[in-house]
This record gives sequence, C-alpha cells and structure tokens, in this order.
Amino acid sequence: WVTFFATVGVFLSADLYTTFIFFEIMSFTSYVWVAFDEKKESLKAAETYLAVAVIGGLAMLMGLFLLYDLTGTLDMDLIGPAARAALENGGGYLSPAAQLYTAGGLLLFGFGAKAGCFPLHIWLPKAHPVAPAPASALLSGILTKAGIFGVLVVSCSLLQFDVRWGALILFLGVLTMFTGALLALFSVNLKRTLACSSVSQIGFIL
Repeated sequence: WVTFFATVGVFLSADLYTTFIFFEIMSFTSYVWVAFDEKKESLKAAETYLAVAVIGGLAMLMGLFLLYDLTGTLDMDLIGPAARAALENGGGYLSPAAQLYTAGGLLLFGFGAKAGCFPLHIWLPKAHPVAPAPASALLSGILTKAGIFGVLVVSCSLLQFDVRWGALILFLGVLTMFTGALLALFSVNLKRTLACSSVSQIGFIL
C-alpha cells in the first residue's frame, strides 16, 4: 500500500521536489518486493536494485539543487519559462546553459535509473527472475513507467524543443531498445527474458 500511494503521489505531484520525495519512498518500499523470499540471489538482486535507486536519487537531488538555483522554482508549470528567462538574463554558479544541461542530465540519470534506461538497466534482469511474479509485473508495468514520467517532465517542461536534448533522448532510446532486445535473445530464463524485453520496450517509449 505504501508503494501504491507513493506511486500515485509521483503522478499527482505539481513540483519536482514533491515528485522526488514520492519517488524515493516508492524506490525504498519496492525494495521489499525483490528481497521478498530472502534467498541469497534475491538479497543480492535487491542490493543492486537499492544501489541503483540510491545513486539515482542522489543524482536527482543534486539536479534539483542546480535547477532551483538557476530558476528559483521547481513547479512543473513554471520551470520552463523560468529556465528560458535564466538563459537570457544569466545567473547561477555556472553559465546558465551549462547549469541547465547539468541539472537536466542529473535528473535524467535519476529518472532513467528507475526506468531501466541503458546503461542503468542492470537492476532489471537481476531483480525480475528472483522477485515473485506479481512483483515482477509491477516492477515492469508500473515502476519503470514512473521513471519515464520523470523523463517526460524534464523533456517537455524544462528542455522542450531543445534539439541537443532531443538527440540525446533519441540516442539513449535506440541504444536501450537494441540492448534489451539483444539481452532477451540470449536469455534462457523466461522471467529474465521478460525483464530484458521490458528494457527494450522502455527504449521504444523513449
């Protein structure tokens, strides 16, 4: 239930800080799904999942700090115009463009880690085979899409119409798509194959 309400909170958030809080609650509570049967393989996969979630969360938090310093807001409706104004007027510790791209890259790292975007997809093929079937379905069907939601917010609110950003997302999407398909092709474990297929589908979505 905690994971469910945290996931709902991610999609109902009006600002990126609230999104971050719910995102981290969702990550920590879903750790239990992977470690459910407490076998050695499950605990090891859960550690990988948690490590990726924590590192991604720290990167996301740093991105939020940089973004707030540059724009003065984390409201999803306001960060786009605020970022464009900052680029015109200057401000922040770095050059405005460098700070904006750094913040965007850190947020992409954090959200991409949860989505299973290459090269942060490593937790998916490990977590799926050891997690109970219902947990695998939720990890693949819901939690990875929460990461995609974050990528969409950054791409459509913060860096809309930015050609370089669009090229980066396209490149990562194609790479994730083909990597997932290739891993699925050589997998002999059905649940691992489904996990790799999920990675490939994330590439399609990107």
